[in-house]
Amino acid sequence: MNKNVLTIAGFDPSGCAGVAADLKTFLAWDVYGVAVITTITAQNTQLVSAVYPVLPGAIQAQFESIVSDIEIHAVKIGLLTESTILELVVSLCTQSRLTNIVVDPVLRSTTGFDFANPAIVAGYKERLFPIADIITPNIEEASVFSGMEVKDVVSMKEAAIRLHKYGPKNVVITGGHLETDAVDVWYDGARHEIFSAPRVINTNSRGLGCTLSSILAAHLARNLSLSVAIPAAKDYIARAMAHSYKIGKGKGPLNHKV
Repeated sequence: MNKNVLTIAGFDPSGCAGVAADLKTFLAWDVYGVAVITTITAQNTQLVSAVYPVLPGAIQAQFESIVSDIEIHAVKIGLLTESTILELVVSLCTQSRLTNIVVDPVLRSTTGFDFANPAIVAGYKERLFPIADIITPNIEEASVFSGMEVKDVVSMKEAAIRLHKYGPKNVVITGGHLETDAVDVWYDGARHEIFSAPRVINTNSRGLGCTLSSILAAHLARNLSLSVAIPAAKDYIARAMAHSYKIGKGKGPLNHKV
């Protein structure tokens, strides 16, 4: 465990998603996780009932306390609920010259809560995507950012081309919401690569997107390629879903201990 990965994301008190899922993932993949919390949510397995953005000064203080003391080898950026927070995160990462940045653009929770607004969507495209090494939207998020309906592999490939024009080095569109197999599309600006796996039928899949993006960040920290990282992530997530936890009355989390 000689690589340190920073997650900049929201706090889910149920432990299913956000910073909690990221830190569990980092531990499972033998990197050391540190965190900056951008948003405190009130949520459980059934719903998000409230969202409390952290004050920009508190976010900056968390960030500076970490980077002034600990070498960061990769960054995963998750929930950002205000454009001012997004701008601050971009500025902090840029000024500190952080590299290996993975952006998981969270627009809606698994339980259906909308986090985003037009200013946030514009901020992702104009400010955050250009500094990213990888972005990992799901098909719903890819539809929003690309301005087209994403519903199959063909449209995923076209959307990836459109999103790449915003500046990220790599686009990975996740197809866990497709009705067929779980298909992810990777585009690096020159070619597409398709990764397919049998669908695991399980409603306890909270934190899936957080987990995938965190695994990719862990691989970047070790200078491993996406051709290695994506299949490894898909295999791990399939096992984590197959042995997931049933907690509460709604949708439970993955099992990061697989």
